[in-house]
Amino acid sequence: MISPAGERITVLGPGNVFCATSPWVDYRHAERADLPELGGEQNASCALLTLRRLLIQAGLDAARVGTADWNPLGELIGSGRRVVVKPNWVLHENLSGATMDCLVTHTSVLEGILRYVGKADPASVVVGDAPVQRCDFAALCADREIGALRRIVDRQGREPCLTDFRRTILPDGKLGGRKREDQRPLLEFVLFDLGGDSALEPITTADTEFRVTRYDPDLLRQRHAPGRHQYLIAREVIAADVVINVPKLKTHQKAGITGALKNLVGINGNKEFLPHHRKGGSLRGGDCYLGRSRMKECIEGLLDAANRTRRPVVGRAYAAGVRGACLLARLLGGDPNYSGSWYGNDTVWRMCLDLQRILHYGRLDGTLADNVQRAVISITDAIMAGEGEGPLSATPVPLGMMTLGSNPATTEWVHALLMGLQPRVIPVIREAFAAHRYPLVQLAPADICVFVDGEAVAQDEVGARFGRAFRPPRGWVGHCELQGDGAGRRREGKGTAGLGGT
Repeated sequence: MISPAGERITVLGPGNVFCATSPWVDYRHAERADLPELGGEQNASCALLTLRRLLIQAGLDAARVGTADWNPLGELIGSGRRVVVKPNWVLHENLSGATMDCLVTHTSVLEGILRYVGKADPASVVVGDAPVQRCDFAALCADREIGALRRIVDRQGREPCLTDFRRTILPDGKLGGRKREDQRPLLEFVLFDLGGDSALEPITTADTEFRVTRYDPDLLRQRHAPGRHQYLIAREVIAADVVINVPKLKTHQKAGITGALKNLVGINGNKEFLPHHRKGGSLRGGDCYLGRSRMKECIEGLLDAANRTRRPVVGRAYAAGVRGACLLARLLGGDPNYSGSWYGNDTVWRMCLDLQRILHYGRLDGTLADNVQRAVISITDAIMAGEGEGPLSATPVPLGMMTLGSNPATTEWVHALLMGLQPRVIPVIREAFAAHRYPLVQLAPADICVFVDGEAVAQDEVGARFGRAFRPPRGWVGHCELQGDGAGRRREGKGTAGLGGT
């Protein structure tokens, strides 16, 4: 790949983001293709063909493209290195009732990535995530045919490792239900305390009430207080030499967008370490919702009680109270935001960027080094993306795209443009470019170079030419959309058979 200035572009450049359009918007479709590097002529999925285009267009191992020796990830990974692949496996069902294809990373995307990872001859490959506690991981694996990934790694002669990073699960999925704790031993995690270097520190006082909906607030308080900001990270991630982040591109009720930046919540084993908002409305020092609401304060109190109790009977009683209060609020015309799902959430982005710094700078002794400790790239599944009430109730958007970047901030900037969203007003993106002792990016957004199907594209043309106008979550409507031609157009001419799911 050659830039307009005649310079060679490589995927490892933090300012370069590559996008490839898919031949169809249908994960099930496959056609015969000659893939000499993967064994010759074979049935190739839409995802595999799109991934291959992406790797070629990024100029990886360009001299050997089209030969059996082409090894696009070989320079990044190298023989004998440890690799972690981090998908989005957030939940086993789409709460909107729509297809799962717009909710989680599609298995065919992961299959393609693992095939090229195998070419690089790593010492180990782990594919893992920490879904929400009510996710039925077995049901997710069955529905998404995740077992196919195990077979691919097994055929490459490595011990297959598909991992649920969670320590706590809620088997019946119900608020106030009985939880199963310690599903993975603490020895399989690394405890980090970012202290004053945490992005949460400026908003933390002795009275700050951090919250995660459906999780015990007292456990969260133990982890986040003035001068103390702790995270519990899967040891496999910190031991890795290379992490391949494979998000599903979606809108997000709390963060605005989930992709290359937000996807890292799944490397933390206990959600009680992850502040998502602060209790109360903006007029009483919280950021759960705008202003103040007696009804919402009542609901928040009932949620706290349900999450604190260890007695299922009591928990179910409080949960019934929550449902009744929410129903009454709807009848009175109130909005349904009781969990920080709006543009004024000033907490969730801070937690996300803390996790990014741990991923890039974290060491096995639980400290941050002065220099980056591992290679991280993002390969984003946006063939079928999600809009509306993501991350758990997304509705499908056939974007027909996969993206590749070596920096999560620059990659997410481009994602927002493709979605018809304004990256400068979405805190998790904007603040990723801010100065910090442990910087995530050392260039300005204006320096990002975007390539679509091998063509250099100006940022102000990305959305109009290749994007779509995504519908934001209701709490973000009117606060994050691009205007005019930059807002994206509904692209025609691509198949949409995948809308019904797999």
